[in-house]
Amino acid sequence: MPFSAIVGSGSALPGDPVTNDQLAQQLAQKGVETSDAWIRERTGICQRHIAPAEVSSSDLAAQAGARALEDAGLTAKDIDLVIVATSTPDMIFPSTACLVQKKLGIEQGAAFDLQAVCSGFVYALSTADLFIRMGKARNALVIGAEVFSRILDWNDRGTCVLFGDGAGAMVLQASEEPGILGHVLQARGEYENILRTAGTVSHGLAQGHPFLTMDGQAVFKLAVEVLESSAREVLSQARLTTDQVDWLIPHQANIRILQFTARRLGIPLDRVVVTVDQHGNTSAASVPLAFDQARRDGRLKAGQTVLMQGVGGGFTWGAVLARLTR
Repeated sequence: MPFSAIVGSGSALPGDPVTNDQLAQQLAQKGVETSDAWIRERTGICQRHIAPAEVSSSDLAAQAGARALEDAGLTAKDIDLVIVATSTPDMIFPSTACLVQKKLGIEQGAAFDLQAVCSGFVYALSTADLFIRMGKARNALVIGAEVFSRILDWNDRGTCVLFGDGAGAMVLQASEEPGILGHVLQARGEYENILRTAGTVSHGLAQGHPFLTMDGQAVFKLAVEVLESSAREVLSQARLTTDQVDWLIPHQANIRILQFTARRLGIPLDRVVVTVDQHGNTSAASVPLAFDQARRDGRLKAGQTVLMQGVGGGFTWGAVLARLTR
């Protein structure tokens, strides 16, 4: 049975960053009061990217995917599985993954979307690993892509300042040596109401509430709890300790969640990859975006052990432990 390893990564961010001051000025025109200080203090976010109307999730996903393929030294002909984690697909169907497959010129293999909100990329990477380990794929393109700006209520400062748009991608390849050391996926549907976008489309009309809603305190409390437990569980699978983790890459939701999680695991903050200040919360895109940035700036190196974690609506969470081969 083959193993799988991460052999390439890429990312895409739309347009110029929108700073907190710029966002505050835009919101003031709607009668919504906020400030750079208010946002930074509560979230650690300094800026985010917001996609223009003509840019879709599949556009960002294809850009990130193309860069990941180039990084891996592969072409469209090599890819036999495409998984896109997204909560903001271009359309009801076909899947965003099929649209990405078309845009990248991939003409073989399976393509499908996976929806686990902010845990989506961790779910997708785990799924691709299983496909490869079962011999059902050799080169998988795994992407997290979101345009969350489309589902935000811009009159609700408690949520609209938190999110950004973007995409991140990885290429997972069959390997004789293990690159993915373990993964843990969990969900508790009883908490579906604390973070959701409850609307749908029926008979040509939006039904229900079409914007994201969140119970921030409940999400914070549960997120810190499950991020710690999933980290310890996946490390136990690999018979490793937190001291053997070179880098923690958690979902980039809020700087305080990252700090609390690192403290509870005993991982120093200088071993935590933080991009929430630059990107905001990009949901399923946040982990691969952070991974790609840290890899390209030289922090991530071959031989290192990386713990990636997601937590989001559903309520879902998960962790993937990887040893880098490149």
